[in-house]
Amino acid sequence: MSRIAYVNGHYRNLRDACVNIEDRGYQFSDGVYEVCEIRDGRLVDMPRHMARLQRSLGELRIAMPMPLSALSVVMREVVRRNRVGYGIVYLQITRGVARRDHAFPPDAVRPGVVVTARSLSRARNEATAARGIAVITVPENRWPRVDIKSVSLLPNVLAKQAARDRGAYEAWYVDGDGLVTEGSSSNAWIVTRQGSVVTRSARSGILSGITRSVLIEVMEALQVRFEERPFSPAEARDAAEAFVTSASQIVMPVVSVDGQPIGDGMPGEISRRLRQEFHRFSTFS
Repeated sequence: MSRIAYVNGHYRNLRDACVNIEDRGYQFSDGVYEVCEIRDGRLVDMPRHMARLQRSLGELRIAMPMPLSALSVVMREVVRRNRVGYGIVYLQITRGVARRDHAFPPDAVRPGVVVTARSLSRARNEATAARGIAVITVPENRWPRVDIKSVSLLPNVLAKQAARDRGAYEAWYVDGDGLVTEGSSSNAWIVTRQGSVVTRSARSGILSGITRSVLIEVMEALQVRFEERPFSPAEARDAAEAFVTSASQIVMPVVSVDGQPIGDGMPGEISRRLRQEFHRFSTFS
């Protein structure tokens, strides 16, 4: 079956879907995106994703291309046309097509919209979670506004490739103070030997992950101790457990950091429990 994409008002076969070469997303990375999990054919935590989308667009002064209700219909239709039961839907909004100029184009220029969806293997993801993943650390080198979910991801691409080159799955950024910020495509967490789950505050230095925000509510309901503060790579290596969170990975256990095993080198009890319980607290639409 051919994959179907939505591009600026039209549903097209993926091989035929294209954007203008002067789209500012291509020229300047002038746009934002969201990735939403699809589970049993339904979108997970859609209202939270749409709220973050509106914030990102507002921070970049990009207009909403259509009402949220219409955008939701488009996203669900792309999921339906691609027959995705388990996977992700990707939404990208750019400032639109205009003559190349660093300054904003005229207000009449309409934002560009692209939506795609693809299936993932639930069995493969569960097998990865059962094994756990390896993480490396890299110096923080991104622009300060990582709170905006922009399409400008070249540092993240390089960090992810550095991880793959070293046989790891993910890379954690370390700031100038020697503290972990987040992963190249995930939020970073540890579980201390005292049983507290720790992650950095979303007030600065990281993206406020949707999975992250839901997980905080999960921990409150399950009465899991939680500390919102930075941690160092050394503290991570000395932790009882570690994990990352994202829409496509949910709660993914980390079993080593920079080649050193975490705990007993196996996914920990708290990480496994949070992964198992997560979707009981999600919204589906």
